[in-house]
Amino acid sequence: MVADEQKQLNVINACLLAGRILIENGSEMTRVIDTMQRISHNAGVDSAQMFVTVTGIVISVNNTPNAQVATIERRTIDLDKVARVNELSRAFAEQKLSLTTLAKRLDRIDNDTPTFSFWLRLLAAALLSAVLLIVFTNEYVDAPAGFVIGGVGYAVFDFFNRQFKVQFLSEFIASLVIGLLAAIAVRLHLGQYLDNIIIGSVMPLVPGVPITNAVRDLVGGNLISGPARAVEALLSAAAIGTGIVCVLHFV
Repeated sequence: MVADEQKQLNVINACLLAGRILIENGSEMTRVIDTMQRISHNAGVDSAQMFVTVTGIVISVNNTPNAQVATIERRTIDLDKVARVNELSRAFAEQKLSLTTLAKRLDRIDNDTPTFSFWLRLLAAALLSAVLLIVFTNEYVDAPAGFVIGGVGYAVFDFFNRQFKVQFLSEFIASLVIGLLAAIAVRLHLGQYLDNIIIGSVMPLVPGVPITNAVRDLVGGNLISGPARAVEALLSAAAIGTGIVCVLHFV
């Protein structure tokens, strides 16, 4: 009896850890629930009840009265971690891993997965700004300005996000800086079209993955996480738009 209870506890802990990693790193709810269910089923648990939202997970197995809870305290985009959890889930389903090994590797993914350096992310943001400026506007003349301003805008966002940990405020300040630098670049004849520079430079800040996940959650029938993520994405878009409007109002 004690061994069964310990196994159930191990299954719950593995499911909670996998679900928390997926939610914190940008996975849609359908994937989260499916992964947790597959882990519990492949671990030999006959029945698992789960309630998953963007702020927390509740799970109980085999109709036991003691449910376990995991709180989601932060959310970011790291699809590498999502892919690694999916790989572990598939390996566990193929019985290549034991439940104990699965839990250890999930913990390693959560704590020891390397991330890209700041300078590499900065370069990627700058390149994205320049490329999307060309794609959206079919103009090449402002690509250098978009490259520089997009990179600076991302650096400002990263700095304030690490300092205050408030994404909306960081996006507002970054978009404000982008608008100001774009206006200065046009005044100094370092760029030609103000709108084009702004369009390209704000692209690294646009919440594309959250919007996509919100739509997928809504289509999948998750009427709690879908609207919550949609509101979060809209707040980010509003923060970016407000920063740009403030600049355009005074230039």
